[in-house]
Amino acid sequence: MARRFRYVTADVFTDQLFGGNQLAVFPDARGLDDGTMLAIAREFNFSETTFVFPPADPGHTRQVRIFTPGGEVPFAGHPTVGTAHVLAAIGEVSLEGSNTRVILEEAVGPVPVTIRGSAGRPTFAQLSVAQLPHVGAPPPERAALAQMLSLEVDDLLDGAWSPQVLSCGLPFLIVPVRDRGAVGRSRIRLEPWEQLLGGYETQMVYVVAMDPELPGSQVRARMYAPGISVPEDPATGSAAVALGGYLAARDRTADGTLRWVVEQGVEMGRPSLLHVEVDKAEGRITAVRVGGASVLVCEGFMDLP
Repeated sequence: MARRFRYVTADVFTDQLFGGNQLAVFPDARGLDDGTMLAIAREFNFSETTFVFPPADPGHTRQVRIFTPGGEVPFAGHPTVGTAHVLAAIGEVSLEGSNTRVILEEAVGPVPVTIRGSAGRPTFAQLSVAQLPHVGAPPPERAALAQMLSLEVDDLLDGAWSPQVLSCGLPFLIVPVRDRGAVGRSRIRLEPWEQLLGGYETQMVYVVAMDPELPGSQVRARMYAPGISVPEDPATGSAAVALGGYLAARDRTADGTLRWVVEQGVEMGRPSLLHVEVDKAEGRITAVRVGGASVLVCEGFMDLP
């Protein structure tokens, strides 16, 4: 006898239908095993699909498992933000006033999310990282990175703005370039990518420039992750929080909250806006957050044997 599972799709990090990053959410995934969840993620073929379960800790809101078409990941930004929005929008999470705090259990640990609402409907969701940014392996040589990204060596910045691996639970190789023209020209060349990053700490590359197009933005970005079957991602919250750590470490502000708006997905025709915040105290990073709007797109049912 077939079992019926409800799903809801949303566009995340946008307030416009058909923008942002697509997400499929299964609000009650009890009864699904790992292989079936991976098969479903491949069927949707979005950057990620999330599966929601009761929490292991009764003090938390839900457990969330995140799958790309290539496999499960311990943490990701747009699935966390989008899942919180979906759960609130369909009434699985009750909104209390203008701000409702939930805790989603992910493989990286408990992830707090604040959902802003108006008239009982979610309008914005913001996660706080479970792990503060930490620096990873030394970066590959700029010349090799430039070849991998189909760019000239001079397109890549150096010195204090050299490439660097940072992680808030999922590591990214952040590659700053001189302007958004270089961001737009970047293309992953698969053979150099395999040779350069095949055995490296991360195979996910975040190309960024402090040269945005939109008023109110500070960063233009693209994210490539062919190793997890995501050739390019329209909006990557886990990369944006890692970038927040990168930028905050280079900002002389000792105390207070730093803010950036990252525009991503423009070259894909799915423009996204990711709002990043970093708290600092006595020169140290004490918290990192990323948030944005989401839009529900459709819902349906999947009948499984």
